[in-house]
Amino acid sequence: MAELEGLTEQQRLQLLINSITDYAIYMLDSEGRVATWNPGAERFKGYTADEIIGQNFSVFFTPEDRAAGLPQRALRTAVAEGRFEAEGWRLRKDGSRFWVNAVLDPIFDPSGEHVGFAKITRDITAKRENDRALYESEQRFRMLVQGVRDYAIYMLDTDGRVTNWNAGAEAIKGYSADEIVGEHFSRFYTPEDRERGEPANALATALREGKYEREAWRMRKDGTLFWASVVLDPIFDESGRHIGFAKVTRDVTDRKRAQEELEETRTALVQSQKLQALGELTGGIAHDFNNLMTVVAGSADFLLRKPDLPDEKRKQYLKAITDTAERATTLTNHLLAFGRRQAIKPQVLDLNVRLDALAEVLSRTLGSTIHIELDLAPGLPSIEVDAAQLETAILNAAVNARDAMPDGGRLILATLRRQEKGADLVELSIRDTGSGMPKDVAERAFEPFFTTKEVGKGTGLGLSQIHGFAAQAGGRAEIRSEGKGTTIAILLPASRKTPAAAEEAIAMSQLPEGLCVLLVEDNPRVREFAQGLLIDLGCKVIALDSAEEALDRLASNSIDLVLSDVVMPGMSGVELAHKIQDAYPKVPVLLATGYSDEIVKRGSEFAVLAKPFGAADLSKAMAAVLTGKRERAA
Repeated sequence: MAELEGLTEQQRLQLLINSITDYAIYMLDSEGRVATWNPGAERFKGYTADEIIGQNFSVFFTPEDRAAGLPQRALRTAVAEGRFEAEGWRLRKDGSRFWVNAVLDPIFDPSGEHVGFAKITRDITAKRENDRALYESEQRFRMLVQGVRDYAIYMLDTDGRVTNWNAGAEAIKGYSADEIVGEHFSRFYTPEDRERGEPANALATALREGKYEREAWRMRKDGTLFWASVVLDPIFDESGRHIGFAKVTRDVTDRKRAQEELEETRTALVQSQKLQALGELTGGIAHDFNNLMTVVAGSADFLLRKPDLPDEKRKQYLKAITDTAERATTLTNHLLAFGRRQAIKPQVLDLNVRLDALAEVLSRTLGSTIHIELDLAPGLPSIEVDAAQLETAILNAAVNARDAMPDGGRLILATLRRQEKGADLVELSIRDTGSGMPKDVAERAFEPFFTTKEVGKGTGLGLSQIHGFAAQAGGRAEIRSEGKGTTIAILLPASRKTPAAAEEAIAMSQLPEGLCVLLVEDNPRVREFAQGLLIDLGCKVIALDSAEEALDRLASNSIDLVLSDVVMPGMSGVELAHKIQDAYPKVPVLLATGYSDEIVKRGSEFAVLAKPFGAADLSKAMAAVLTGKRERAA
């Protein structure tokens, strides 16, 4: 500090200037000749003070600038305007060029006479190169964005107004940049989405979560719709201030249509596969029905021809008819389970019991060359699954196994209790003694539509249905095939619930004496049978074959209850029930059907009696309806 205080102001100023190496700071006389030279000037211009002092500063300018008179213009401008500042190329001593920021100020003496110039020059070549690189990068990015035609890429301001527009946006949405820049992006939304406030929700979601991503319908300029994949990202500046949104939209209408067509095809093929499975099943069931009808017809014929049989013998034949009818009902329900499209209806099942019953059906379906064996683990936990889907899965696996054993073989249905990661599982395996699967086939066997069968011989959906069933039930399916034979294993979660006990014999319900029942049934044999049951129950019966006639009779008779079939020519039983409810609200209606009760239960509040039914079923259903209960009878 003391050393500096001993210096004159001019000495200190000279010391300061000589210490600066990043700037060339020097003086020119009034003609532009170099009068002083600091170390910074020497460092990046290459001249020593002895070499440059006395020379005109135009030596630093390029030949082009000298030819254009730039050095002289700089001096004149500085004197006239008090300052000259510019950026441009300058020359070093070795002839190389560098980009500078140059400032030239005039110097006046105390009397106001112009005596020279102060010159400050900075080498900003690196900064210029960085700026140039950034500019070129921005230009390349702009060209990239503008060159993309498969994507609409544009920006929105903070309020959602369009601020720029690329060629892809014009191609997809139909607007030119002049038409859309400055407009709100909500015009691309459907009226329904605008009404729901979806544009505002998109902006808010992007700000809140850092991104908004959706697929939805959007509108073109001409009003047509397209299915759009949309991504919206918020944009922030270097200080973190929100300045707008980046918007990318792609027209994926073709993909959506392809997916819809694939789904329609898949649905059709699923139904086709279900019908194929049903066809396999019905061949065996038809054989069963022929056997059942032989028993029923033979027993009935014998009873009719031998009315004087002893009571014990009569009971024997009657019991044979009753047992056979129950078996026929079971087979009918089995057909309905395969034939109807239904929602998943889980129920608690004893898998061993179910397999024991199903084995007989499979033996009919698969033919005499396939021997069915059961290997059932004792003490197996219950499972909770849709029974119809379970049976479909087993049938699909069994049919697949049969095709792998064209010369016959064994099909083993086995159960096993397993534990995985502390969870109880029940394993159902369907194992065949066929030729097995190659590894590459086994790896793809659960894929939808994958099949090794020739065209027209399979849909490729059988094993995928097994996979889907297992996954929907909370489990999984596996294929094991090593050398000879294939095992399809279905692993299902064990249930602690108890399977529903078999229904006990239904007791007869007491009905009021002299009940007048209007019976509506188009099938004469069923009508005669139902009429006999009603008479045996002590009822007066008016039996008709059409809903239209039933409405006429209601107007002229005192009816206590209407028992109607559901599916009839003309007016259906459900339609009849609604008309009765409107015109005669105090008359209860009981519907009877041999189809799935889902047909009636959808949109119907009427009680349903399942066919076939007996006197106990009918009396219970009628008693429930008469007492105001609307539970499903039988």
